[in-house]
Amino acid sequence: MPQTTPSTPGDLLAVLIDADNVSPSRIGAVLAEIAQYGTASVKRVYGDWTSNQLAKWKVAASEHVIQPMQQFANTTGKNATDSALIIDAMDLLYTERFRGFCIVSSDSDFTRLASRIREDGVTVYGFGERKTPEAFRNACDQFTYLEVLEAPAQPDAVAEDAAPAPRQERLPAAKLKQDARLVGLLRSSVEAAADDEGWAGLGAVGQLARKQQPDFDSRNWGYAKLSDLVKTIGLFTVEVQPVGVRLRNKKTAK
Repeated sequence: MPQTTPSTPGDLLAVLIDADNVSPSRIGAVLAEIAQYGTASVKRVYGDWTSNQLAKWKVAASEHVIQPMQQFANTTGKNATDSALIIDAMDLLYTERFRGFCIVSSDSDFTRLASRIREDGVTVYGFGERKTPEAFRNACDQFTYLEVLEAPAQPDAVAEDAAPAPRQERLPAAKLKQDARLVGLLRSSVEAAADDEGWAGLGAVGQLARKQQPDFDSRNWGYAKLSDLVKTIGLFTVEVQPVGVRLRNKKTAK
C-alpha cells in the first residue's frame, strides 16, 4: 500500500461528495481508500436528485449507504450544490467530532474550504481527477487521484457509467529519472529525514514528501508501494531492516 498520513481505525471521518463532479463508478474505490484512514461515520453526496443525470448515482448511493443531500439547481451551473456541501462541512466541523474530512471532487471551489478545515487542525483528504486544479490539491493534507484507484466490481446499473481510465502504467527507471520533480522531491525528503550517516526511514520519507506535495503517491507512477518506486528509480541505497526499510542517497553513500 502507498504511504499514508498516520491514522487509526477509530478516527471519525466525514465524507462529502460532489455528485456533479464525480462518477458513481469511482465511489467504491474511494471508500475503500478512505477506510485506511479511519471510520467514515458521515457519508453524504450532494446534487439535484430530481435530475436524470444523477440516476446512476442513486444506485451507487444506496449500495454504499451514502446519504443523498438534495440541492435544487436554482441557477445555471453547480454553485448551489457546492454551497450546500460547504455549509454542511462547516456545521460538521463545529461539532469537533471529526479527525478528518474527505472531499471528493475535482472542483477548485473547495480550495478555501479545505484550507479553513486545516486551520482547525483537522486533516483534509482530497480525491479528484488529474485535471483537479493545483490550488485545491495543495490545500489538502493529502490528495489522491481517482485514476490510480482500482475500482472494485460494480453492479451493472452503475458500471454502465463512463468506465474509469486505465490504471497508470508502471514507468521504468529511465522514465522515473527524467522526472525532475519526482527526483528532487525524493532526494530532499531523504536528506531532511536522514540521520548522521545519511540513512532515512522509508515511512518518514513518504510523510515528508506528502507534506511538500499533497498529491505525492507512488501509484501516480504505477507502483503500489513506495519501496518499489525508490528501488526502481535506482538513485538510493535501500536496505531492509527488522524495523522497516531505510534508504539514503547514493551520492552520499560511502
